[in-house]
Amino acid sequence: MVSLRKRTQAPNPDSPKSGSRKRSKSMRREELESESEDDYSDLSCEKCGSGHRPAELLLCDKCDRGFHLFCLRPILVAVPKGRWFCPSCSNQKNLTNFPLVQTKIVDFFRIQRCSQSAEKPSPDCRKRRKRTTCLVVSKKRRKLLPFNPTEDPNRRLEQMASLATALTATGAEFSNELTYAARMAPRSANRAVLERDGMQVLPKDDAETLKLCKNMMERGEWPPLMVVLDPREGFTVEADKPIRDLTIITEYVGDVDFLKNRENYDGDSMMTLLTATNPSKNLVICPDKRSNIARFINGINNHTPEGKKKRNVKCVRFDVNGECRVLLIASRDIKKGERLYYDYNGYENEYPTEHFV
Repeated sequence: MVSLRKRTQAPNPDSPKSGSRKRSKSMRREELESESEDDYSDLSCEKCGSGHRPAELLLCDKCDRGFHLFCLRPILVAVPKGRWFCPSCSNQKNLTNFPLVQTKIVDFFRIQRCSQSAEKPSPDCRKRRKRTTCLVVSKKRRKLLPFNPTEDPNRRLEQMASLATALTATGAEFSNELTYAARMAPRSANRAVLERDGMQVLPKDDAETLKLCKNMMERGEWPPLMVVLDPREGFTVEADKPIRDLTIITEYVGDVDFLKNRENYDGDSMMTLLTATNPSKNLVICPDKRSNIARFINGINNHTPEGKKKRNVKCVRFDVNGECRVLLIASRDIKKGERLYYDYNGYENEYPTEHFV
C-alpha cells in the first residue's frame, strides 16, 4: 500500500492578530534554492543553533525567527503552505479534552441508541462454517480477525473521548465511511477494475468480518485504541489492550478526490486509494475534514532497522464489491500500551522519514 503523507500533527496555530503582515515568510524548498547564499547566510535554527539544511528551515511570519522542521515539537512533516507562526507567536491554547459525558460522545459519533440491535456471530457458528469448507491441498489462507472491544463501557467512553478530542483539535468531524463530496471525485470514479496492476478482492469471510467491525462501532463497541498527544509526534495512537496479528484495526476514510486536484494540497495525511493506468483517474483519500482514528496512526522511520521494528500495522487496498477500500491491519501481535506505526511510504520511498521514531 502506498500512502502519500504522514498521518498528522498537533492543532494548527490560531489565526494571526489583525494588522500583522500579510506576506508570508514561510520558506518553501524551491524558494530557498533560488535565493543566493548571502541572503540567508546568517539564518539559523532557534532550537539547534545550526543553519544547515536551509531548505528545511521555516521563518515565523511574526517574529522572523527560524526553525528546522525536525526541531519543532511536534515535528512538521512538510513545509506548510501560506503563513506559519512559531510556538511562541501562535497563541496556541492548551488542548481541551472532550467531555467524558456519554450523551455527548454518543451524539458526536452518532452511535445507535439500541446497543442490542445486533449480535456477534457465536463461536459455534464459526466452527460449523469451518467444518463445511472443502479440503484444499495448498496452504490455508489466514483470515482477518475482528477487533476485540474493551469490555468496560466506561473505558470505551474514554477511548472515544480521546478520539473526539483529537478530531475537535484538528478541526475535523467524525466519519467512518468514504465521503464523496461535491466538486470532488464522484463515487462512480471509485472502480477497482481501473487499478493499474490489479487489486486483490477481499474474500467473502473477510468482508463479513469488516462488516461486523463496522456494525460493532455503530453500537459503540470500539477498537481498543487510545489517542494521545505526544510532544514530538503530535497525536498518535496506542493499543489499550493486546491486539492479535491480522486484526482489522480500522478502515482509512475521508473525502475521496482525484489526485490531479490535490497537486498543491497542503494536507499531511493524504492516502492513495486508486492508482489507475490513466493517471487522470488516480484517487486519494483526504481525511482533513472528515476522518476516523486512522488519521492519527503515524508512520515509522523506515531508514533504520530500529525504526522498522516498530512497524506493527500494514496498510492494504482491497476490492470490496467493486470499489477500492483501504484497511489498516495488525501485522503482528501488539501489546497493550504499544504505539501503532506503519510504513506510509509504501513502495515509493519518496517521503523523508529519517527524523521520525
